[in-house]
Amino acid sequence: MSAFTSIAADGTRTAVDRAVAQETPIAVEINGLGYAVMMATPADLEDFGFGFVLSERLARDAGDIIAVEFHQTEHGFILRITLTPERAPFIAERVRHRVSESSCGLCGIENLEQALRPLPSVSAACTTKPQAIFHALENLENHQPLNAATGATHAAALCGSDGMIRLAREDVGRHNAFDKLIGAMARAGLDWDGGFALLSARCSFELVEKAVLSGCPMLATVSMATDLAISRAQVAGLRLVVLARADSMLTLE
Repeated sequence: MSAFTSIAADGTRTAVDRAVAQETPIAVEINGLGYAVMMATPADLEDFGFGFVLSERLARDAGDIIAVEFHQTEHGFILRITLTPERAPFIAERVRHRVSESSCGLCGIENLEQALRPLPSVSAACTTKPQAIFHALENLENHQPLNAATGATHAAALCGSDGMIRLAREDVGRHNAFDKLIGAMARAGLDWDGGFALLSARCSFELVEKAVLSGCPMLATVSMATDLAISRAQVAGLRLVVLARADSMLTLE
C-alpha cells in the first residue's frame, strides 16, 4: 500500500491508501547464460519462464524445458531456465545477436533480421463467433484481481470458442502477461482448441508473434493494432479483432 492524496474537482483533498502493482527487474538466465532483464510483476514466474523461452523460439515445446527456478535477490529476481542440451546452439546464437554491438552496419542488419524473422503459418481453425468475444469481454475483469486492486496491470486470457475464459494471467507488461498465459498453458497441456486469446492491451507486433508461435488462431485486443502487427498477422494467417469493446469491434480476417 502507498499513501496518496485524492484531489476532487472542487479542491477537496483526502488522504487515501492504495495498493500499487509491483514492477521488478527479472534477470533471465538460460542454461547459465545471461539472456535478458525484464521489468515484470513477480507473480507466476514459472509460467513466465516457460512462455518466455517458447515465445523467443529457444524451446520448441514444453518438452525442451527441463527446469524453471527463480530466486529473489536484493534488487529483484533471477529466473534460471534449463533447456535440453540440444537447444544449446540456438541459445548461444540468440545471445550473440542480443549482445552484438549495433553501431556497425552489419550488426544492425543482423539485429533487424532477427527482429522480423519469418513466422510460421497459422494452421488451427477458429470457430469463434462475435458474440463469444463480447461474452469474454464482459467477464474479463472477473479474472483480473491484480488490476482490480491496483488499476495498473494487463491481462491475457485463454478463451474457448464459446467465449468462456478458461485461464488468465496478469502483469504490468502486456507481453509478459501473454508469456505467462502461454507458459501456463504449456505447463498444463492446454491448447487453444478453436478458441482465442483476449488481451487488455493494444495489438503490437510482439503480441501477434507470440500468438502465432503458440498456435493461436485468433487474437482479440481491447485497443487498436499497429501497422506492423496487422501486416505480420496477415502474412501468418492470424485472425485479428481489435478495438474490442462492449458494444463494437473491428475484425481483420
